[in-house]
Amino acid sequence: MVSDATAVILAAGQGTRMKSRMAKVLHRAGGKTLVEHVIAAAKGVAPPERIFVVVGHQAEAVGAAAHAAGVSFIHQTEQLGTGHAVMCGEDKLAGLGEMLLVLNGDCPMIRIETLRNLIALYRETGAGAAIITTDLDDPTGYGRIVRQPNGDVEAIVEHKAATEGQRAILEINVGFYCFNAAAFWQHIHEIRPDNPAREYYLTDMIAILLQAGHRVTALKAADSSEMLGINNRVELAAVDRILRERKVRQVMLDGVTVEKPETVTIDEDVAIGMDTVIGPFVQLTGDTVIGENCRVGASSIVENSTLADNVDVFPFSSISASTLDANSQVGPYARLRMGAHLAESAHVGNFVELKNAALGAGSKSMHLAYLGDSQIGAKVNIGAGTITCNYDGKKKHETTIGDGSFVGSNSTLVAPLEIGSGSYIGAGSVITDPVPDKALALGRARQFVKEGWVKKS
Repeated sequence: MVSDATAVILAAGQGTRMKSRMAKVLHRAGGKTLVEHVIAAAKGVAPPERIFVVVGHQAEAVGAAAHAAGVSFIHQTEQLGTGHAVMCGEDKLAGLGEMLLVLNGDCPMIRIETLRNLIALYRETGAGAAIITTDLDDPTGYGRIVRQPNGDVEAIVEHKAATEGQRAILEINVGFYCFNAAAFWQHIHEIRPDNPAREYYLTDMIAILLQAGHRVTALKAADSSEMLGINNRVELAAVDRILRERKVRQVMLDGVTVEKPETVTIDEDVAIGMDTVIGPFVQLTGDTVIGENCRVGASSIVENSTLADNVDVFPFSSISASTLDANSQVGPYARLRMGAHLAESAHVGNFVELKNAALGAGSKSMHLAYLGDSQIGAKVNIGAGTITCNYDGKKKHETTIGDGSFVGSNSTLVAPLEIGSGSYIGAGSVITDPVPDKALALGRARQFVKEGWVKKS
């Protein structure tokens, strides 16, 4: 953490080339919005109270994303260029720290290490500004970096204004800056909208600082993909692919087996313990945490859930906002959602759904059941075809089943309902009244057998 740095993230633009009704920086890649990635990188070099997101288009939604990430925002009511975006925050920003970092909210690939290296270069050289550059095989449309003999930046020349020789330069400006804050605020109002768009461009600050006698240095990023900005859906997909390849590679290096890694989706914030095995076509998203020695079977989806050690998720299961304790098992083809909880060694089998339900330690529901809004004790057996009728058309109601109970197949449990510990429910029963401990409850019509009925009819 660099305590004397302030970071400003430019995120006010509409992004018309995305052809979307949603602000560009709110599109997602690698499991986060674009601006969330940049905020996360900024937190590696500046404290959250000194990170500001400039909002404009869909300001309320982008501001909400900034607030959720624990940082502040600045409102740019008119989008009059990158320089103007920073000017809008002068009252809040001027006087905050020695360094002013300016980052692009649509460049989610930027690494914390790169920003730290930029700051280190700024400090080592005593520059008025340090910028990040990179080489592109085709730099058409980008500002070219003209360097002095000692390697410092002499100028940034926009493509339209460049000479033939300057257009042959492959090194481009990518729009990440580390300014001496005092020098920046001293000269910021020297930027003029002397261009066809009548906008205030932040790149003009480089020429202004050079003219004022300040040194400008440049850090060239070896990996140009880190500097990728998002302008359309094709670029969004490309960046999403790179971020996910990074994540899968990292979890494998951390001791996780990933089968057919090119098919697996793992969001950036997912944590996975050693010796866990991830099957083909698995999706692990959100804030999911998976312990050690687990197995997540093929085509399963785990979202915003916590799996303890030694958990087995068999193929084609869906788990969302749920908690699975150690040695529990799920699936195949099971669904857990909305706060479902499996205690230690609980088992949920094929085509079983739990919604806002807890299954106690050692309990089992192995086939074709729906358990909603239920509290189920330890060592309970739920027979195939059992359902809890939790909804009366207006409200949801809870079912409670005590420890050691046995619920026979095809039972219908009409909530609100309490079934005592050690009790038995006969198969095919419809249970509407409370069942005391160690009782047998039957709720079905008496069977009639009419011999010879087929011949008579």
